[in-house]
Amino acid sequence: MIDPQAHPPYGLRHPAKDALLLEHLTALTAHHQDRCPAYARLVRALGGTTPTAVADIPFLPVSLFKTDWLTSVPSAEIFKTVTSSGTTGQAVSRITLDRETAALQSRALGAIMADLLGPRRLPMVIVDCAATLKDRARFNARAAGILGMMTFGRQHFYALDDDLRLDVGGLTAFLDRFAGGRVLLFGFTWLVWKHFAPEMAKAGLRFDEAILVHSGGWKRLADEAVDNTVFKAGLARMTGIGAVRNFYGMAEQVGSVFVEGEDGLLYPPWFADVIIRDPLTLEPLPPGQAGVVQVLSLLPLSYPGHSLLTEDLGVIEHIDGAAPARCGKGLRILGRVPKTELRGCSDVAAARLSA
Repeated sequence: MIDPQAHPPYGLRHPAKDALLLEHLTALTAHHQDRCPAYARLVRALGGTTPTAVADIPFLPVSLFKTDWLTSVPSAEIFKTVTSSGTTGQAVSRITLDRETAALQSRALGAIMADLLGPRRLPMVIVDCAATLKDRARFNARAAGILGMMTFGRQHFYALDDDLRLDVGGLTAFLDRFAGGRVLLFGFTWLVWKHFAPEMAKAGLRFDEAILVHSGGWKRLADEAVDNTVFKAGLARMTGIGAVRNFYGMAEQVGSVFVEGEDGLLYPPWFADVIIRDPLTLEPLPPGQAGVVQVLSLLPLSYPGHSLLTEDLGVIEHIDGAAPARCGKGLRILGRVPKTELRGCSDVAAARLSA
C-alpha cells in the first residue's frame, strides 16, 4: 500500500513517476486478479502478460461498473458503496470501498487540497443542499464529493435549499460574518452556473475574496456553449469570484482528482496518471494528439478500478513542462466521446474481450 502523502502531489518528474507507477500498477493488477474472479477473466481475455510499460497495464471500460459487480473484498468488508451521478433512468456505477481504500482516498485528497488551499481550514460555502448527504450508507458521486471536501473547510454553510434555490438570507449572514477574509466555495459546475451565480447577481451579493473549487456537469452546459473560459468570466461578473479551480475526477477513482493548474491544464498527482488512446485502435497517442482518456490510480484496493478507459476525449499538452512544483502531464479535457466513436471504441474493447 502506498502513502499518498509520501511525496508532494506534483513533485515527481515523469521518468521517476512512470517507473513507480509501473511497479505498483503491476502489483495492483495481480492483487485484483487474485481477489476478483470476474476481473481475472477479463485480464485473461485481454491476453494479460507481464507489462513492461504503464501503457501495457490492462484497462477496463469505465462503463463496466454500471453493468457488472466488480469487487475485490468480501461483502463483510464493504464499508461503503459509492454510486456515480446519473440522470433519471441512467445506469450508475457501483464502487465498493473497504476502510483501507476509503482511508487512502481521504489521505490522497488531503494532500491535493492542502497543496491548493494551504494548511488552514477556511470558512466554507457548499453550493448544494444539505439533503444531498442524507443517505450515508450509499453515496452518489455528488454526495461523496461534498463529504470529501468538507474536511478542508469550517463553519459549513449550504447555499441552496432542498429546491435548489439560493438561501439569500443565510448567505448574507455568512458574508457579513466572514467579511474581508478568504472563503472556500465548493460545488458541482452545473449547480454553480445554473442555481448559484445568477441568483447571487440578482441578490447583489459578492464573494471577492473567495476561491471556488468545482467539477462535474460540464455536459449539462454544452448546449449553452459554456466552456471553462466562459464559466470563469461569467462567474467573476456575477459573483466577484476570481480564483476558480476546476478538477477532473470520477466516482470510479475517488481521491485521484486532477486539479487545474495556473495554466488552465489538469494535472494528475504522483499516484495517478493519464494516457490518451486512439478512439478506434486504442493505441496510446503522443502529446498533442487528441483521443480517449485512460486514467490510472494507485488507490483502488477494494475494486479493480486502477486502470480505466473513460468516455471522455482529451489531449496531453505537455509532460514536465510546467513550473518545477507541478511536474507530470498537463491534460486538457475536450468533451465526451461522440456516440459514433464511442461505439467504435466499444467494438474494439469487445473484440479484445472475446478474443
